[in-house]
Amino acid sequence: MGQGRKSLENKRGDTIDFDCTEYYINRELSWLAFNHRVLEEAEDEKNPLLERLKFLAITSSNLDEFFMIRVGSMKDQEKHGITTPDNKSGMTPRQQLEAVSREAHKMVEKQYRLLHETFIPLLASYGISFVKPEELTEEQHRFVRTYFYDRIYPVLTPMAVDASRPFPMLLNRSVNLAVTLDSERDGKSKLLFAVVQVPSVLPRYIQLPSPEGIAQFILLEDVICHYVDFLFKGNRILSVKPFRITRNADLTLDEEGTEDLLKEIQKELKKRRWSSAVRLEVTCEMDEYMKAILQESLEIEACDIYEVEGPLDLTFLMKFVLSLPGYNELRYRSLPPQPPADFIGENNIFEAIAHKDILVHHPYESFDPVVHFVKQAADDPNVLAIKQTLYRVSGDSPIVNALAKAAENGKQVTVLVELKARFDEENNIVWAKKLEKAGCHVIYGLVGLKTHCKITLIVRQEGQKLIRYVHLGTGNYNDSTARLYTDLGMFTCNEQFGIDASYIFNHLSGYSKPPKWKKIEVAPNGLRNRILQLIDNEIAKSTLEKPGRIILKMNSLTDKKLIKALFKASIAGVQIDMIVRGICCLRPGMPGISENIRVRSIVDRFLEHSRVFYFQNGGDELVYLSSADWMTRNMERRVEIMFPIEVKSLKERVKDILHILLSDNVKARTLKPDGTYTRVQPREGEPHVHAQLYFHELAVKNTKKIRQTPYMKQLKPKTHVEEE
Repeated sequence: MGQGRKSLENKRGDTIDFDCTEYYINRELSWLAFNHRVLEEAEDEKNPLLERLKFLAITSSNLDEFFMIRVGSMKDQEKHGITTPDNKSGMTPRQQLEAVSREAHKMVEKQYRLLHETFIPLLASYGISFVKPEELTEEQHRFVRTYFYDRIYPVLTPMAVDASRPFPMLLNRSVNLAVTLDSERDGKSKLLFAVVQVPSVLPRYIQLPSPEGIAQFILLEDVICHYVDFLFKGNRILSVKPFRITRNADLTLDEEGTEDLLKEIQKELKKRRWSSAVRLEVTCEMDEYMKAILQESLEIEACDIYEVEGPLDLTFLMKFVLSLPGYNELRYRSLPPQPPADFIGENNIFEAIAHKDILVHHPYESFDPVVHFVKQAADDPNVLAIKQTLYRVSGDSPIVNALAKAAENGKQVTVLVELKARFDEENNIVWAKKLEKAGCHVIYGLVGLKTHCKITLIVRQEGQKLIRYVHLGTGNYNDSTARLYTDLGMFTCNEQFGIDASYIFNHLSGYSKPPKWKKIEVAPNGLRNRILQLIDNEIAKSTLEKPGRIILKMNSLTDKKLIKALFKASIAGVQIDMIVRGICCLRPGMPGISENIRVRSIVDRFLEHSRVFYFQNGGDELVYLSSADWMTRNMERRVEIMFPIEVKSLKERVKDILHILLSDNVKARTLKPDGTYTRVQPREGEPHVHAQLYFHELAVKNTKKIRQTPYMKQLKPKTHVEEE
């Protein structure tokens, strides 16, 4: 079926215009709906208290990024006079900003209502509390006074705002104090305004001396407010209130015109700190005079001011929960990653992969084999070359350390470090320089594209042959997030996968034209077309007796061409189930359009990150894993991969994973035609299926089964070298 057609007749004979805006959900509003689902996890009384507090922090962190990138981008469009509606929902930048503002204000109001009406009383019932200066005991007063003079006062800088000293350039996402003072000079009273930045180099909260079994804390800004008069001696403090600025953080790079991408990104990162403000957060107690000064100085609209009860910036709650000792009864029970069953008893990872293709499911199965894969290669005298793409890595990445070691050991090491990975740019620049210093050939991505694919290629001399070992994955080579994100990866030494992997790295490092791929599909050269072919094929093979079947799992769905193809498949009777964690611009369940499409979202303790695509294909089933979501940026502006799972046992395993995810009736929510989500409720007598707990228990069971076999040992590299 030609994908260029804009209209089609449904089974009732109605002509369908697939550009009708009623068929699509606005991307920004869909994202806010996702963040609302995260906030629902904070509300859910079935979750442990401290875990609920973490979800509240995640909601705030998500909102920060949303304002910095999405709202920042829309404001840029409006500033440049762009009034073109988006190509799905038909909303102009101004209409989107107004709708986003309404929903975001509701969300923030709900956040703080939950904090003050639920969390603060519940925490107090367990002896955990944040106190105000007026609530301190005498002992605590002495402690705080000493702490202020010794630790806080030396790093504070009061900044006056007047005709000779303009409003200061305040750091993005920093908490600051607005101060109004009454100054008497020559018998005359004068109103003054000043700003004090709450130092980000100091802890946001301070634990107070308290009786045993009680944990009391005070916020850094409350301490500074209490002693702020020491910064303005000779003046009378009229008011001191905290505020916080969020700035536009969308990088604007002229990649074609720059000679050094590294330097250009470093320059743009400095601009990010001081770009235009897109949101102002203040406390409800702030007077109108203060608000007016801030609004005028920051050149911000009234709708972009968010008044809250406080405290500002709830993202600090994540660190608070993680660093709070004890209270295990208020946390999730531990679900430690299990060693993948196929690696247990194997001392050499290359021998294990040579025996068969191996699938790993994180975080239920450990990420260690991925790290060992590179570590063993670094020390193995038979390994000649290592090639790897890095998008986001951890703070002290064992994989980066292993790559550096491999280069020092004389191996040919090629690493593509994506410098444009949003909010990881600075971190990736540091790693890139370290790798270069160690002797690695470092590539900084391609002009106009982000390299988002996850692929490692190791070339090993075995006798007279060169064998290519490949790891392909849906998630980043990040050992930290691998404990928090659900992802799938495959190890193989299948020659055709190896040939494709070599083609990919040759394309990334040189001027090689995209080849005819043997197994892997690659964006931006052909991935979307291949997906459209797969959907068309499903339509062609679908019959009334045996309708076609598509199951898709991804983070986001926004690409209009792919959505249209799914609409056409639905009209043709293909049954489509989708598991979309975040944004979904497709409106399901519309009679005659998408009545055969069902969309669900799972938000749970682990972030659902894997991308899995299943096509029934007339009984000859096709299963793919991918680094790509079905977003236009992934199809057109990123280097992505999609690869097939062909070994029958692995294919069945991936199908089982999809089946369990579609059976979840504990953490799943379904998307209704009106764009809202409702929780899936178990039917009467139906067993509860909690997908993430199921996968953990399955991993434990598989590990135990293998370990009960005599002489089985856990995988360890031949030469284990601790990283320095």
